[in-house]
Amino acid sequence: MDVVIIAIGKIKNNYYAAVAGEYLKRLRPYARVKVRELKAESFGESVSSVQVKRVEGERIIKELNKFDRSVVYILDEQGVEVSSVKLAQELVSKNWPIVFVLGGALGLSKEVINYRASRRLALSQLTFPHELARVILLEQLYRVATINQGKVYHY
Repeated sequence: MDVVIIAIGKIKNNYYAAVAGEYLKRLRPYARVKVRELKAESFGESVSSVQVKRVEGERIIKELNKFDRSVVYILDEQGVEVSSVKLAQELVSKNWPIVFVLGGALGLSKEVINYRASRRLALSQLTFPHELARVILLEQLYRVATINQGKVYHY
């Protein structure tokens, strides 16, 4: 399995970074995972969330253009929730790189969401910080890999 994760910003929280690193290490026997961290925009009273999402969205679309033969999964709160088993069944049949897109602290622009998502996924109906969402995605990718390999990680 070839996976690319396009994410806005770096993981700054040391705990999240350690857990993400652990799942990347666990994934090595099962998948080639590349994380492409794109620059996050600063925001506050002088910059609107729409402006921030537009600029970050342009960066994401530019990066997505490098993966024209890939299946693209947008992680979006309005996406569809699927079980780990269903996701494993869906991903096992993919013979080309799978790209997951994670927005920054403010989410994704409509341009990214409408650009070329093969599928819009929601990790949960709950809202998570974007750094934690990346950790959850990595854990789910590890779970998917172990399900597809018949390992006992998933019960």
